[in-house]
Amino acid sequence: MGRIIIILCVLFHSWGNNFAADLKTAGLRVESKSNPRGIVSLQPLLSWKLESQLRNTKQVAYQVLVSDQQGSWADDKHIVWNSGKVERGTSIQVPYQGKPLSATQCYYWKVKVWDNHGNESTWSEPAYWQMGLFTKEDWKGGQWIAYEELPEERRDPLPKADKKDTYQDNNVLPLFRKSFQVQKTIEKATLFISGLGHFEVHINGDKVGDHFLDAGWVKYDKEALYETFDVTETLKKGENAIGVLLGNGFYYIPPVKGRYRKQKVAFGYPKMICRLQLRYTDGSQEDIVSNRTWKTDKGPITFSSIYGGEDYDARLEQKGWDDRGFDDTAWKQAIVVEGPPQINPQMTEPLKVMERFDPKTITKTSGGNWVYDLGQNASGIVQIKLKGNRGDTVRMYPGELLKEGAVTQKASGGPYYFTYILKGENEERWQARFSYYGFRYVEVRGATPKDQSEGEELPQITGLQGLHVRSAAQQVGSFQSSNNLFNRTHQLIDWAIKSNMMSVFTDCPHREKLGWLEQTHLMGASVHYNYDIERLLQKIIEDMRKSQLPNGLIPEIAPEYVEFNWGGDMFRDSPEWGSASIILPWYLYKWYGNKKVLKTAYPMMKRYIGYLQTKATNHILKQGLGDWYDLGPKPPGVSQLTPMGVTGTAIYYYDLRLLAKIAEQLGETKAQEAYTSLAEEVKKAFNDTFFHVNTKQYASGSQTANAMALYMELVDTSDRKAVLDNLIQDIRNRNNALTAGDIGYRYVLRVLEQAGRSDVIYDMNSRTDVPGYGYQLAKGATALTESWQALPTVSNNHFMLGHLMEWLYSGLAGIRQQEGSIAFNQIEIRPEVVGDVRSAEGAYDSPYGLIRSAWKKEKGQFELAVKIPPNTRAAIYLPVQDGASIYESGKMMNDTDWKIIGKEQGRMIVQIGSGDYRFKVVMNDERSLVCTLKNKEKKWE
Repeated sequence: MGRIIIILCVLFHSWGNNFAADLKTAGLRVESKSNPRGIVSLQPLLSWKLESQLRNTKQVAYQVLVSDQQGSWADDKHIVWNSGKVERGTSIQVPYQGKPLSATQCYYWKVKVWDNHGNESTWSEPAYWQMGLFTKEDWKGGQWIAYEELPEERRDPLPKADKKDTYQDNNVLPLFRKSFQVQKTIEKATLFISGLGHFEVHINGDKVGDHFLDAGWVKYDKEALYETFDVTETLKKGENAIGVLLGNGFYYIPPVKGRYRKQKVAFGYPKMICRLQLRYTDGSQEDIVSNRTWKTDKGPITFSSIYGGEDYDARLEQKGWDDRGFDDTAWKQAIVVEGPPQINPQMTEPLKVMERFDPKTITKTSGGNWVYDLGQNASGIVQIKLKGNRGDTVRMYPGELLKEGAVTQKASGGPYYFTYILKGENEERWQARFSYYGFRYVEVRGATPKDQSEGEELPQITGLQGLHVRSAAQQVGSFQSSNNLFNRTHQLIDWAIKSNMMSVFTDCPHREKLGWLEQTHLMGASVHYNYDIERLLQKIIEDMRKSQLPNGLIPEIAPEYVEFNWGGDMFRDSPEWGSASIILPWYLYKWYGNKKVLKTAYPMMKRYIGYLQTKATNHILKQGLGDWYDLGPKPPGVSQLTPMGVTGTAIYYYDLRLLAKIAEQLGETKAQEAYTSLAEEVKKAFNDTFFHVNTKQYASGSQTANAMALYMELVDTSDRKAVLDNLIQDIRNRNNALTAGDIGYRYVLRVLEQAGRSDVIYDMNSRTDVPGYGYQLAKGATALTESWQALPTVSNNHFMLGHLMEWLYSGLAGIRQQEGSIAFNQIEIRPEVVGDVRSAEGAYDSPYGLIRSAWKKEKGQFELAVKIPPNTRAAIYLPVQDGASIYESGKMMNDTDWKIIGKEQGRMIVQIGSGDYRFKVVMNDERSLVCTLKNKEKKWE
């Protein structure tokens, strides 16, 4: 170890069993949700986290207790599962193994654990889950009901992109209501409800919950989703009333002239189904279900389109329509209609209003309209407050960009607008219910700001806000550094993530709102570090399963609502997109330990890889889009710098390697051998076709071609250094500028980081003068743009190019998984000290608990504070040179808490268990702190 002096220390506490009281369990989850409703798995997966003040804490045993009655832990007739003391360290994805579970029943559970220090925890605070509806019979006769029905000949669940309109139709957006009596004391009331495309439900005049666009959009010819609400506290003895509003969503795109419409899907007119289950304290039960006894009428929403906006006529409001005592004799009876063949519970987090933006500036256009700048480009809706006369009409045009001071929707899809017609009663407040857009600016036509209204006869705007809507997925990560450009880049990418994290991961929140699949795996890690998206990704996997074609093809979008038939099949059949069907389940398993998803998705994977085999010519796949939106001499689009076949075949090889691993996990030995063998054939074909032996370049030598060959391990070991050198040289020759696009750039970053060349990543991304993140910020972007150049001709809030966020966590902060780790049970803390970055801090709340890495470099010292959760271990990579002194919490200690396990690339590797650690490395001179040797080529290790 040379002259390294190691000085160790103890924590401020003494060890011993007196800390038994500090061993706790928390964060109880069922099917990866906290206290969920609507569970339909008969063996739901249970997870919990350990909390302990002791270092190196591991669970050695657990006990789970499940009851079908709250508080009944000592009554055996209510205990449905007592696991007994199970001698295992597993604390995530533990399958329930008790008595059969019943539809709609609530179950309460708690857990205690034993650790390797001889401590036994107390029982956790109880948590619960509620089962959903298993079968059609569980709806207790509930029927799909509607105001009207779309004729069969006009339904089109998968229109072609070039389909021409043959009719104009602004359909009715209906209201439904049902009055009923409650004569007994309610113990629990649960509402199961689905509305297509989306619903909003009220009970006794008040909205139930705070969701937006319930329930999530899916392949409606295959399924619908329902939401489950506990409405016990909203019901009263005597008369009660349920009211439901319906919107179109992706279920029906109304063909109305003068409104934007990206595609023309028509599953049917809006409809709904519900079951309100009433359980009384005397043990009896009653159900209120949707049927022809419900009443329906036209609502005040006169137009609603997920693409075109929403119009509301407040003069058509019927006061109290959703409350008790309303006279609905003039309403007509609902009609009974057919619905999707399956109704499944919505297990993703709902969409909600997550943030609000007040105007930064208000300016007047040359045309006399008013533009509100909200300061942030985000997905959302407008909330407006007005005073005016009955019949006054106000329109709001949201947009990302301005042209000559007015909102332009040229690149984001238009005309899109919100319309509000006043009823003329005091101050009126309104916001859209069933549509949203991506915007920073709002141009208001037909109204004037209150303080600018002198001499005007128009209605007064007394308030306007932008309401940001997105998935309510829990935030689990944070990042901060001394480099302001990287902090702003993190925020830039984060806003693109938030703006496109809806019921699917959309490409953009305005023009398309479609679930393009390549971004789910290429941007997956970036999102994982920030948000808990396990359930959302499981839904996307289901969307792919339901969208898969009979021949095995996975379309590029899921749910597939339109068949893009431009340019042949290039927008439908691209392996880099369809391979999400294989890559995404594997990543889900690696990040969350969910092995069940591998088994569920395996048949889809096999069918897709079989399809790719039929499309390959001598094992080479050339169809699709290639490295979409790379930086070439032409405007961005289909791959320019990387020949077709490179990215598709590299992904094909990667698919086969992953499928072999998945087959191994599932015990499919013969399949594992077959996929491994085929992968070797593809590898040989790839190298025979694209590798230039003399130059050590792949295909055109583009950044994408060389990086993907390296990342997918298509390069022979003897050639890896030369290919890496060529990749770096290309970047250096371009004055550290990037060229890779949607497909390739993640792999450029991954390869450089793995090779210890984060100095190159720093140089590429710490500038504002060439297309990239800094360039977009310099252009005024507040969310990641579709093109590296921040072109005004394309989307300025797009999800697909945010790959650098992964490096901010895994590279700068240094939080990674070790090889073979599942769900971060084996952690690697390996911060990259590069450029002018003097400090960085990252945190990620993993399935096992919070991981934190915070470092700073100053005056010849390097300090690293680390937090590692119980039930895991970590390898810490400390930058050291001979002559350095290493301290941990500043005091001497024995080596029971950590040990040195090696040295690599100027770093000492220290293995630790759980706990909080503070390392300090003191150098002879500050130059020895530089872990990455800028401008010097490193060996591939």
